[in-house]
Amino acid sequence: MSESDADGVTLSVRAAEKRDAGRGVARVPEAARRRLSVLSGDTVVIEGEEQTVAKLWPADPSIPDNAVQIDADTRANAGVHVGDAVTVRSKDTSTIRDATRVTLAAPASLSDGEGRLGTRTATKKLRNRPVRVGEQIRIEGVAGDPFRVIDTDPRGDVRITSSTTIRVVETDSRESQSGSVQSDDANETGSGTDHRTDSPALDTTLEASSGVTYEDIGGLDDELELVREMIELPLSEPELFQRLGVEPPSGVLLYGPPGTGKTLIARAVANEVDANFETISGPEIVSKYKGESEERLREVFDRAEANAPTIVFFDEIDSIAGQRDDDGDAENRIVGQLLTLMDGLDARGEVIVIGATNRVDTIDPALRRGGRFDREIQIGVPDVEGRKEILEVHTRGMPLADDVSIDAIARRTHGFVGADLDAVASEAAMAAIRDRPTDADDRETWNRDPTVKKHHFDEALASVEPSAMREYVAESPTTDFGDVGGLEDAKQVLRESVEWPLTYDRLFEQTNTDPPSGVLLYGPPGTGKTLLARALAGETDVNFVRVDGPEIVDRYVGESERAIREVFERARQSAPSIVFFDEIDAITAARGDSHEVTERVVSQLLTELDGMSENPNLVVLAATNRKEYIDPALLRPGRLDTHVLVPEPDPEAREKILEVHTRGKPLSDDVDVADVAAALEGYTGADLAALVRDASMKAIREIATEYGPEEANEKADEVVIERRHLEAARDSVDG
Repeated sequence: MSESDADGVTLSVRAAEKRDAGRGVARVPEAARRRLSVLSGDTVVIEGEEQTVAKLWPADPSIPDNAVQIDADTRANAGVHVGDAVTVRSKDTSTIRDATRVTLAAPASLSDGEGRLGTRTATKKLRNRPVRVGEQIRIEGVAGDPFRVIDTDPRGDVRITSSTTIRVVETDSRESQSGSVQSDDANETGSGTDHRTDSPALDTTLEASSGVTYEDIGGLDDELELVREMIELPLSEPELFQRLGVEPPSGVLLYGPPGTGKTLIARAVANEVDANFETISGPEIVSKYKGESEERLREVFDRAEANAPTIVFFDEIDSIAGQRDDDGDAENRIVGQLLTLMDGLDARGEVIVIGATNRVDTIDPALRRGGRFDREIQIGVPDVEGRKEILEVHTRGMPLADDVSIDAIARRTHGFVGADLDAVASEAAMAAIRDRPTDADDRETWNRDPTVKKHHFDEALASVEPSAMREYVAESPTTDFGDVGGLEDAKQVLRESVEWPLTYDRLFEQTNTDPPSGVLLYGPPGTGKTLLARALAGETDVNFVRVDGPEIVDRYVGESERAIREVFERARQSAPSIVFFDEIDAITAARGDSHEVTERVVSQLLTELDGMSENPNLVVLAATNRKEYIDPALLRPGRLDTHVLVPEPDPEAREKILEVHTRGKPLSDDVDVADVAAALEGYTGADLAALVRDASMKAIREIATEYGPEEANEKADEVVIERRHLEAARDSVDG
């Protein structure tokens, strides 16, 4: 941090915190605040290419001493980008007065309904915010594009208060405001005097933009930084590369699951660097006429060069740039044309190409080298911190009740990508609307001050599935170990193998201990192996991916192995997760004695298990009642190395299982669960569940056959499951 003059400090611009978007806040480190001799909440002047005013707030201690965090509007008002240097000065409080009236020009994209909403909510959203004529400001929750300040009373720098009248004018009515619009010259810092000006009226035209800023992207800070340095620098400082004697990067390939934010990153960067943005959907390039597809590609690049600096964004690029082969003549020509255009660096000028795909392995290798797509950046499924940031973005303008915890929602949404979390926020808002009072007056009151509560988010989470795992039916089971009777030893081994590495990660790290990579549950049929796996996922609150062994096998060569790879790839993306192979013996028979397909599946599974050490948040569970049929290589340490016997229950375990299955049932006083359990030697958990279900059916049958449907339902409170029902059921259920 260096001093630029007596009362200013020079700081490097950083993107604002997600919650600060549209609030006109400048967060500075404590050291800079002391040098400026200002207090939190005071107004400061930020000077870059232009000058703007903002409200100073303290930055997080993790922020470097030479940085200032400001949002996209403040950066635009100061004429700077992320990474630029600005001078921050204190503002004499006597030169900033409370505004009586502020007139805002609405963005062209604003609808009539949003305009009325903007007028109603602007005072509350902009309270205590310093503004000056000519600045753009975003009103969170009202339109995506910014408004512009075209008039204030009094003149000069003013502060919006609760008593300020804010007027929003339509786009075509701005000309009528020109007579009262003041020039930027009237706002020179330190003048302390209001100035009228004879200069031409301020141009209030709002430039069209994508509306997306860095503050609108949560959970992708590292990826965003990589994209920025690949794209911003070549467009904003091309002479730097010339001085270094190297060619600037020509392309960036973003890949990852759908909904993670690939398109959003491209739009945000284009918006932040003031570049034109050409978006091309892959399929719209393709034509049935020979040569027309290539011509369309050339037109895109010609248009981009004419309007440089330009970012050309190919969405779903795999659809036009797949691997070339002897059969795809049209596809081969399109790929060839794209290669030629990307190699024409000098002819293209300031043009950067961004490609986005969720099938990166299908893209032609010739595109994936230096000089074409110079860098490949994976946009993965966000972790819990990333999900929290994304939720903060999507709930920024949402009136949340006190019982809503963004942290708690973030912890519950394993495997959710940005698009899923957006859907959760939208669905919660819709649930709140459905929950409105029915009375007209009460509804009108609610409409003026709506609130989204915790149970609305609970409804939303129940209806939105994580898209990263939807193909493999990821679920978060509601079953826990309390629903599993007995099997205490098996439960403890599973806790230590799966739950402890997630809960006590620091202990494993300190002792340099690798957690078990795989657990095999084995034992007779019906003893509760699948139930244990589901309960474990419920206990640890992680994604649960169930794969039935036989459904992996495919008659076509290579398809079975690909299915295994895809299961593990999706599980890694949605970690922490448990991959559960039920009846694993169906696909892992000992090699040499099995079918060729099974042998290839075993080999692929061995490869995936060996690569699991890179991701400690991924655990494989497998269940079988034929352990001896499994290939020995799978059972060695480092693969399915923890073997848990799930035996037939003893009398004490049978009693606990019966207690689980009779929980909430109307049992007669003559039913002693301990006596019943003692008499059921050889019954497994599945047998006991069937026994209780059959006894319940016999009790229902007695009432149903004696009375008609209506009368029987009225006598539902009188249904009792007696010992005779259990004994009769025992005769029909073979243990």
